[in-house]
Amino acid sequence: MSEPILREGHNCWKIARASRVKFLIDGAAYFSMLADVLAQARESIIIVGWDFDSRVRLKYQGDYDSPLPSLGSYLNALAAQRRTLQVHILVWDFAMIFALDREMIPFFGPGWNRHPRVHFHMDGNHPVGASHHDKIVVVDDSVAFVGGNDLAKGRWDTPEHRSEDPRRTDFNGNFLPPHHDVQIAVQGDIAAALGELARERWRRATGHGLHAPKNRGVRWPSALASDVNDINVAIARTEPAYGTAKKTREIETLLCDGIAAARRWIYIENQYLSSAAVGDALEKRLRQVDGPEVVIVISQASSGWLEGATMDVLRWRLVKRLRDADGYRRLRVYCPVIEGQSKGCMSVHAKLLIVDDRFVRIGSANLSNRSMGFDTECDLALEAGERQEVQQAIARLRDSLLAEHLGSTEEKVAARVSETHSLIAAINALGGSRKRALELVDCSVPEWLDQMLPESAVVDPEAPLAPEKLVEEFVRSEERGSATWALLRGLLILVALFALAALWRWTGFEEWSKLDSVAAWVVALRESDNAPLWAIGAFLLGGITAFPVTLLIFVAAFILDWWLAIIGSLLGCILSAILCYAIGRQLGRKNVARVAGKRLNRINRLIARQGVLAVAAVRMVPIAPYSLVNLAAGAVHVPLRDFVYGTLLGMSPGVVGITFFTNRLEQMIRSPNALNLIVLIGTLSIMLLGIVALRRWIASKQVPRTHRIQAMATAAEIRQAHP
Repeated sequence: MSEPILREGHNCWKIARASRVKFLIDGAAYFSMLADVLAQARESIIIVGWDFDSRVRLKYQGDYDSPLPSLGSYLNALAAQRRTLQVHILVWDFAMIFALDREMIPFFGPGWNRHPRVHFHMDGNHPVGASHHDKIVVVDDSVAFVGGNDLAKGRWDTPEHRSEDPRRTDFNGNFLPPHHDVQIAVQGDIAAALGELARERWRRATGHGLHAPKNRGVRWPSALASDVNDINVAIARTEPAYGTAKKTREIETLLCDGIAAARRWIYIENQYLSSAAVGDALEKRLRQVDGPEVVIVISQASSGWLEGATMDVLRWRLVKRLRDADGYRRLRVYCPVIEGQSKGCMSVHAKLLIVDDRFVRIGSANLSNRSMGFDTECDLALEAGERQEVQQAIARLRDSLLAEHLGSTEEKVAARVSETHSLIAAINALGGSRKRALELVDCSVPEWLDQMLPESAVVDPEAPLAPEKLVEEFVRSEERGSATWALLRGLLILVALFALAALWRWTGFEEWSKLDSVAAWVVALRESDNAPLWAIGAFLLGGITAFPVTLLIFVAAFILDWWLAIIGSLLGCILSAILCYAIGRQLGRKNVARVAGKRLNRINRLIARQGVLAVAAVRMVPIAPYSLVNLAAGAVHVPLRDFVYGTLLGMSPGVVGITFFTNRLEQMIRSPNALNLIVLIGTLSIMLLGIVALRRWIASKQVPRTHRIQAMATAAEIRQAHP
């Protein structure tokens, strides 16, 4: 008999009994079951997520017609029908960065007219740069859901993954790409344990505790058969050390223990593949003579060019290391291909690990360093032991997933696996249908990009990065940002822009970019006498929509002559800052706090008392998005003169550096030779050295002792008010 993998206090927080367990493949199955369970709620619905959108629909009747109400309306209706029902929604509070891709969150609350017993809170209780990435829904402590799907745009899909499904569109009617994910539903004591975890998250975020429901009477949907009954299920977490929360890396330990226990095969579906710990565990098994097969299903490439220039590079480094260790040819890395899709390979968002027919883990954690130690995550896991019916259920889950990707059936996959005793041989034998297949992924990236990207500790951190002396003067330890990270992040953005430029010149992307309408627009804008005014207008619009200011500077440098770009960008930054400052001052501290949350206190302590140099420091060591700093500065009444001068001082090095870098980059694209490459690298080096020198000069200006005492007193008052 094998030793159990799950050990409470070692690789999981808690092990509790589940009366029923259901594996839900893709968003349509999850959303449909969730709608049925929510309909029975009597006392408590708790939703914890990375994203949330009140406009999504959970269920469709028939093929395309008569959808149920939007999620926000549905929750309102449930609360109105049951006087005892309380709904609590806790969402990561960094939505401003993703403002163009998420439901707009105005200053006065979420974007739907909530019932008084539907409570919404954006949680900023995390280190700078981290996120709350877990996805949990608990209903009356009776039924709960955990997995990779948020209740947000683009998550609903069926296993058919039709290229153009009228039910899978954005809120403007545009088709969204297919989306593959996995969720797990549980009933019983394990749901109550997840309710305890969710209530603790709410208490940390808001300072207010929630009562556990008195009755756990939600029934399992009668039309939905469970996959497993009466089994122990484990909850594993990732939490960074922050405030009173201790560092927790249960998921990392659980994954490594599961990999170490494998005998025949390891089946993985995941969005990313960059975790050093998981890489070490897989490499060790691949080097063993009697090690298991390792089958990994991922997306062919990341969704965006910036993400592709970072996470894809880290994935290539890990895959290359695994292939070097694969002397016995037991590793395969696939992507699911669907005929007729423009990108070919489908997006894989699942976070799943299956070991033999013995162990399954489903949750929110990616196989990335940040999911192992930096972000907040939640996974569920169960193991079969000697129970044959549970082994069969785990095998059915794996075979169903492979059948979906291969355009086959669960029965055919199971027969091939039984016949060949190999997942790889079964996949090769089935080959895939005409419309669906699993294709090997090369994963390689250009050598120059691999050499230029920093190590994963910077791009994909597994813990908060150390702050510099300047921020230590003003911000208490658990709230410090990282100046080093800010500097390297700027370098990373420039490297990514260089990658985009290389893509422009040396691939077919250049042809796309020569579309007449785009070309005519760029030429007209460049030749227009009003181009600087248009650029300044873009900065003003970008300020109030939280558009990244760095990208605006880059675009200005691309369109305008270098000297006009510098003047226009600086003027645009200052005017945009003043506009948001005025809005923040008019709204006042209370209303801005609805957006900024606890970060308003950080910004207040950092700049309200310290003048020009502190404002300049915040611009170079950002502790929050540019627009949010401007709003908060107005709300806490930073002197306008200090704010403007500090913004000018802090933004100037970046504006000048990016403009010159872009100018040199354009020359490199037009005439790629050694001289232009040397000039480009020299410009980048001078820019970075200039930023470092200016930062050190600001840090050398010691804050008067009285100001430090005032800042410490302010921090003490805040700690007393918000323990």
